[in-house]
Amino acid sequence: MFIYALVFTFLGCNVNTIVDTNQSIRDHNWLYANTAKAEFEISDTLKTYKVSFKLRINTSYRYSNMFVLVSVKGANKYKRTRYQFKLAKADGQWLGKGSGDLYTYSFPLLKKHLFHEAGKYTIEVEQNMRDNPLVGVSDVGIEVVKD
Repeated sequence: MFIYALVFTFLGCNVNTIVDTNQSIRDHNWLYANTAKAEFEISDTLKTYKVSFKLRINTSYRYSNMFVLVSVKGANKYKRTRYQFKLAKADGQWLGKGSGDLYTYSFPLLKKHLFHEAGKYTIEVEQNMRDNPLVGVSDVGIEVVKD
């Protein structure tokens, strides 16, 4: 029995995951100042990495898209990029994976990205919609995975 538990534990883990954050948004109201944040260290500059923004909304979210500002800091460099993500079809049908009134998304921010210098990095994602707070956001997170 112990062997089965051990096998399932290792199958559930991704050894290539550098960091995987998830934070609940208080009262489902995402404020500008409440950024999703991930801090991690890169030691292998020859490998490529995938960075994703994770989002969970509920049916009180009023829009079919979301704008975010993504900041990448590290190795004496800083880059800030604005992204738009489509959350629903024109008819209002949500595109995420649904369970009850919650819908989950994972959006790529960086694909096959090379961190050219070893060291500590920080990625922050800030909601960039007109509403502050942005109603209907239950969780946000960042995942960095070695390709």
